[in-house]
Amino acid sequence: MNTIIGSLEGSVVLITGAAMGMGKIYAQLAVKDRASHVVLWDVNEETLNATAAELSGGASEIHPYVVDVSKLEDIQAAAERVRSEVGSPDVLINNAGIVRGKYFWEHEQSSDIALTMNINSLALMHITREFLPAMIERKRTSRIVNVASAAGLLANPKMSVYCSSKWAVIGWSESLRLELKQAGHGHIGVTTFCPSYIKTGMFEGARGPLLTPLLEPEDVTERVWKAMKAATPIVMMPWTVKLSTALRGVLPVAAWDVVADKVFGVYKSMDHFTGRK
Repeated sequence: MNTIIGSLEGSVVLITGAAMGMGKIYAQLAVKDRASHVVLWDVNEETLNATAAELSGGASEIHPYVVDVSKLEDIQAAAERVRSEVGSPDVLINNAGIVRGKYFWEHEQSSDIALTMNINSLALMHITREFLPAMIERKRTSRIVNVASAAGLLANPKMSVYCSSKWAVIGWSESLRLELKQAGHGHIGVTTFCPSYIKTGMFEGARGPLLTPLLEPEDVTERVWKAMKAATPIVMMPWTVKLSTALRGVLPVAAWDVVADKVFGVYKSMDHFTGRK
């Protein structure tokens, strides 16, 4: 049974993709929650430093690190610096991600396929592997949040590689949760987050399916933060994600394709995608 976290006072929180969007909001929540150290990882140095400066001045010490999480060697080097300069995190928010909205055959192998899988899937595993042994050994209440997507539950045209990367996250994250429980490491909670489209600019131009408006990032992060502290296993947003997942499980494939395409409009949701400039 996981303990519900009250305050994060005395804790080290590490957030990837922390310079902007939801990563920045998670960092703001960590500061608000009185975390002693907030570690920011991002590949964009200018934006990262601006965010660090904005967050500084309060009770939390802010530690920005320029890290390209698509590269294992960068992850390993940054993790070693964090361990020596700050200490291993008690809370790890695996938030960094990218999307390429195009048909599969239009993807470039290195800049699209490999990069998406490296950032969206492998980076989460490599980063967690760097810090998990200390979480296990210290036996302090710890948390890991892995940002997946509703796209990891349902296939969608023009999202084949992105869907694949998020399917991998869900399978790994849920398996990790069960492994920790089975091995008796109940002080570590793992939360897998599966949202539909969020208004961060990452999915600019995408249209939410029927009854599925684009989510507000502030509302989303608040809910995920509460779920993290309570060690809630899976968070799906909005409620239509659960509904569509259930329908996909019981309907024949041909029937689901019609419902998803003609009724909910899922298969057309990426038709006007432009993404973040």
